[in-house]
Amino acid sequence: MRIKLHPICAAVAGSFVFQPVLTWAQAAPGASAQLPEVTVRADVSRELGTGYNPPNAVSATKTEAPLRDIPQTVNVVTADVMRDQHATSMQDALKNVPGVSFSHGDGQRDQVSIRGFSAIADQFVDGIRDDALYFRDMSNVDRVEVIKGPAAVLYGRGSSGGLINRVTKKPGIDVTDFALSYGMWADRRAEADVGRVFGDGAAAFRVTGAVEKANSYRSQQFLDRSAIAPSLELRIAPETTVLFQADYLEDRRVTDFGIPAYKGRPVDVPASRYYGAANARDADYSQSRVFSGTATVNHRFNENWSIRNATRYYHYSLDRNNTLTNTVNEAARTLTMNHGNVRREEHGWFNQTDLTQKATFLGMKHEILYGMEIGQQNKDQVNNTKPVVGANGLPIAFDLFNPVLVALPRQAPGTPGTSNLGVFNTLAFYTQDMITFSEQWKALLGVRYDNFQQQTQTRIAGQR
Repeated sequence: MRIKLHPICAAVAGSFVFQPVLTWAQAAPGASAQLPEVTVRADVSRELGTGYNPPNAVSATKTEAPLRDIPQTVNVVTADVMRDQHATSMQDALKNVPGVSFSHGDGQRDQVSIRGFSAIADQFVDGIRDDALYFRDMSNVDRVEVIKGPAAVLYGRGSSGGLINRVTKKPGIDVTDFALSYGMWADRRAEADVGRVFGDGAAAFRVTGAVEKANSYRSQQFLDRSAIAPSLELRIAPETTVLFQADYLEDRRVTDFGIPAYKGRPVDVPASRYYGAANARDADYSQSRVFSGTATVNHRFNENWSIRNATRYYHYSLDRNNTLTNTVNEAARTLTMNHGNVRREEHGWFNQTDLTQKATFLGMKHEILYGMEIGQQNKDQVNNTKPVVGANGLPIAFDLFNPVLVALPRQAPGTPGTSNLGVFNTLAFYTQDMITFSEQWKALLGVRYDNFQQQTQTRIAGQR
């Protein structure tokens, strides 16, 4: 069982470790002495570089390839780094990666940019697209791999900046980890990671989960989230395994758009000042629920041929309510606000098949990947925004520096401004060859064919 120490506790413990050594050195200056035997123990994985500096990555090639052989920049944030830094969110983990920046994300999602390009739709989990708009939790993530630059050969459509792939925790080890943490603003979090292996590897299961509640320095802001992810792996033949994974995440928080601007700068008010509904916890919240299930079959025919097939289904829903600044009257030092709602219902599935061949031609080693991907996503959205009005039906002019907030209904009245269904279909074939000419010379070649279709069905007359 692993026990987490708060950094302050760790520093105190460290002082007790080093002080006896200093006392010993001062006790007999210049005199010879027989020092006690010291035994140093280290984790072999750290010696091999898999603690903080792993030598391999899977995202760039979909095979276990040394980072030094990949002709792209790939940054890996390992489980050790996330655990030691207590990284519980995507933003916490990606702070370790250069060239990655963050923005507000409308207070409802992870909003990441890579090398200046938005990566809002460039999120993947175990190599499968995960582009729903929500805040991800790290309790079931073994490591995060960031590919810099285009990666269309293996992943299809995406931005020029790169992509982010979360590699999940999987069965195969005996582990019993529980962690509790408490921080400022009543931030309480509990995590669990339990796994067992049975029958000499014939079966293994693992369950991870987390529960977190917190307040904030921002008035009315809060966080209430929970996550659970069970998985089961069965060895149905000596060279064949079947992995079943499921996960569920629920996240609720105030949709906070921050402080408005006055004469080109943020309004000079306390950082805690909230601009929105007086009952923000009930009228300005975003609540997302995400469920997914994945089945993965791995089979090795022999030393040179292996195949992997993965099917993932997911369902995502968002209940977003927000109040935000509409216009600012600098002369009158007032502002008006809008109150709106967004409803998203999204589901989809993907199936990927990867056939890997290892061969030697003309004295050159080849690791060839043949792949196919097929999938469909259905994204349903209803959006409604209305001005915040008073009893006379006119927009309320709030004091810009000291607004007297009003309670609002959760649902904005009136006809939705947007109501549509987007259908996305993907069919792709790709191949990639990692060629080893010598120990010093290697090449990575790849090609992909994509048939991507997008259709938007509107449900409001006059829109198209």
